[in-house]
Amino acid sequence: MAQLRLRGVAVISALALGSAALTLAAGPAGAAARAGAAAQSGGSICIGHHPQPAIWYTSGCTGHDEPELDPVSSLAGSAQDLTWTAVLPKDGRVPVSSVGPTFWWGGTVTDPNPQALFGQAFLELQFYPDAIVTNCTSDGGFSVTYAPDKFSVCAPVWQVGTKSNAETAAFNAELYDGATTAPLVMNAGDTIRIHFFVASQNEGWHVQVTDLTTDHTGTIVLNSKYGPMLPAFSAQKIGNALGWGLVDDTPNSFVWEIGHTSDFSTPAGQYCIPGEAICDSYDISHWLGFTPLQIKSVTFADGSTPSNWAVTSDLGGTGEVNQDCSSYGGPYCSYPWYAFNGSSSAFTYGGDYSGTKFDYGQGSQFATTMQCGGPFGTDSTYCDAVLKPTP
Repeated sequence: MAQLRLRGVAVISALALGSAALTLAAGPAGAAARAGAAAQSGGSICIGHHPQPAIWYTSGCTGHDEPELDPVSSLAGSAQDLTWTAVLPKDGRVPVSSVGPTFWWGGTVTDPNPQALFGQAFLELQFYPDAIVTNCTSDGGFSVTYAPDKFSVCAPVWQVGTKSNAETAAFNAELYDGATTAPLVMNAGDTIRIHFFVASQNEGWHVQVTDLTTDHTGTIVLNSKYGPMLPAFSAQKIGNALGWGLVDDTPNSFVWEIGHTSDFSTPAGQYCIPGEAICDSYDISHWLGFTPLQIKSVTFADGSTPSNWAVTSDLGGTGEVNQDCSSYGGPYCSYPWYAFNGSSSAFTYGGDYSGTKFDYGQGSQFATTMQCGGPFGTDSTYCDAVLKPTP
């Protein structure tokens, strides 16, 4: 096991690679290779939530770069009951999975474990592109088989121990299709709705995913072995942030986890950095090689919508690229960005797709240095940047 210290964060590099890992190339040859891999398995991967430098990932897990999009509201209860509507991305000349193994919707929850730091944990509703889940493991990891243009889900919840300073999984569950024990499998291009809500204080936070295209639904309830895990904050305001996180953000967010190789490449799901030719996350041409994810809307319990949208990155956006590349821009040395697309009336992530109306300065939309505070002191977190104009 190799233990690496990267930017003050300890990363355990110990991924169990599947025997059928495959390098996925662009263009017709790559498409043929992907088609031939449809029944093959990726590795068993564990991708945790990026914490403060004093906190350690447990063996077998890594975390890296989590650029996020935050809907902002001061409405009481807006962080407890919210609904996202999105359209899933679609493979093109490159597969969606090429830019990383997962994107997720998540939020800060209470943790009834008496040893949980700040009494908080963090949910990541992880969507795996080009993949069907075969196992959501108790350590927060996942195992998948390759399935082009399919998506399935695990829901790890991450906690930090007050004595160990180790980040571990407090909970993990697979998103099943209704009352079955089969995974809810969604298709590229499907419109989905994700509803986070509290049914009762005696039950954990409910996460209901509905594929509006197929009318299939799955629900996960966040109940750890210590009891229900519920939203930690009432309002979806900037500053209501996870105590042990690296960003001063809102309680709930969308994140595309970047800085890992594909789950179906060699190496699989590996931590990577800008400038490395295996790190497609930082190559804008890869993002523009598939049809993007579209985040159409967020609504709160009273039917209201966000007053603003904000973004942040836990590694400083372009600042990270400038640290690792001799110059900014070009292949593998660009930071992907959020944009609003006028044609689809939706937020996208990656680059300027056809129809882009606002790209908010592209990669420079993210704060590059820590200038916000938190429990770990002044200048210990990256600030949220409000996007202007508001679409």
